[in-house]
Amino acid sequence: MKFPRATYLLIFCKSKRAAKRTLENLILFIERKLFLKVNREKTEVAYVGKVKFLGYAFYFNKYRDVGLRVHPKSVAKMKAKIRLITARSNGMGYEQRKLKLKQFINGWVNYFKLADMKSLLKTIDQWLRRRIRMVIWKQWKRVRTRYTMLKKLGIVDWVAWEGANIRKGYWRAARNPIIAKAISAERLKKAGYFNFLDYYESVCV
Repeated sequence: MKFPRATYLLIFCKSKRAAKRTLENLILFIERKLFLKVNREKTEVAYVGKVKFLGYAFYFNKYRDVGLRVHPKSVAKMKAKIRLITARSNGMGYEQRKLKLKQFINGWVNYFKLADMKSLLKTIDQWLRRRIRMVIWKQWKRVRTRYTMLKKLGIVDWVAWEGANIRKGYWRAARNPIIAKAISAERLKKAGYFNFLDYYESVCV
């Protein structure tokens, strides 16, 4: 005997009272008329701003219409995945890391492209660039290598020497102005590193 697949749906009402009344009537209809079972544990009345549905969350825009955004838990999962790809000790080379980032960003943005997330992605891209700088900075390792690379990227001699001798941890060093200027957003893009916002705007035009 085949059983119907589970179906999930959201019903929006103007008030909590109306939502409760609608839920009661709907459960009666589904179970007594359609002879289907409602999962009571996953069925509830909740304020729209606290609902998580398929990774999305909801909010009221300035016109009091309901809009979509990415749920904070989904953002946390995304950042955890980025941390794995950009981990300093995962053994990936530049090209493999760029490919993994591109594949992940493409898939993630395509899934959540219905959400309003332009400002979120600006912040995420800043954080992502810092992660990439951190990895590059660690791979340069030696002071002499860092000095040579900073000069090659256009940093003047004495500033490059100062930057090469930064003694902070990799994550803190990645936000240093000298390193940020050498490994800029433009250079990372030219090197083939993908970012969230550019791809989001390309698929949402």
